[in-house]
Amino acid sequence: MSTTVTSAGTGTVDLAGTATEYLRLRRALGYKLVRQGELLVDFIGYVQAAGADHVTIEDALAWATLPTGADPVWWSARLGVVRGFARYLHALDPATEVPPVGLLPDRDHRVTPYIYTDDDLARLLNAAGRLRPAVRAVTYQTLIGLLAVTGMRVGEAIGLDSGDLDAEQGLLTIRHGKFGKSRQLPLHASTVEALLGYLALVRGRCSRMPQGSSMLVSTTGTRLIGNNASAVFSRLVDDARLDWAGRRRPRLHDLRHRFAVATVLVNRASCASSTPRQSTPLPGAPAQEQRRAPRIGPDRVR
Repeated sequence: MSTTVTSAGTGTVDLAGTATEYLRLRRALGYKLVRQGELLVDFIGYVQAAGADHVTIEDALAWATLPTGADPVWWSARLGVVRGFARYLHALDPATEVPPVGLLPDRDHRVTPYIYTDDDLARLLNAAGRLRPAVRAVTYQTLIGLLAVTGMRVGEAIGLDSGDLDAEQGLLTIRHGKFGKSRQLPLHASTVEALLGYLALVRGRCSRMPQGSSMLVSTTGTRLIGNNASAVFSRLVDDARLDWAGRRRPRLHDLRHRFAVATVLVNRASCASSTPRQSTPLPGAPAQEQRRAPRIGPDRVR
């Protein structure tokens, strides 16, 4: 059953339909709104169950704080989803109440990232190497290494196709980045070599994988799923015995922050020594490549 909101002078507004249109418009602007969309649908279900005639601050606050004992940051994020929709809905239903900013203080909503050390990366790569079967092991070693030396987002890495690698030019093309934009990443020679080796291995092991399909694959040759990759990585963090006492648990996404920190450090060192900056080999690259390139310093983003 869909809820309709009656508003004098504007007729009736289908709340569920309006939410669908709101999400469609925002996604057309480049916002993916995957989790936010799920939350909004859940809120609409809550309003329907309550039999409310309009979206109210009282209902929004009650729904936002439903997860008992959750972090205030999460409550605030949930209320923020309702706030954005309520602003849109208010133009159609003036009786809509928009939750004010600051109604649920969340301290600093940005989580302090975990910055991986070289030793952390080595431990993670070793832990990934113990995964079974072998295809899974090399896939997660490649994923972790690629994120560490390029700084790309997890979703971008998972979305890569094998054809996105131009080995001759040493370029990796990201076709569906944030806001739907594309860009190219110049790669170190050892990174190209490692990716080519990985592709050759999975093509040999995964006979079901057609030419031009996903670069990073599951044990059946299909594209990795983000949630599954995060779950596997969480187990690798435990297996690697990383120490994050007093900090947030290390995430795959934090490899992007390591890249940013490494970029700053390399730029600072280059400015101090006037030495041109070079890119970093993919972890696990041949020893001769490791010796020729600096130990720290991400591939440059074009």
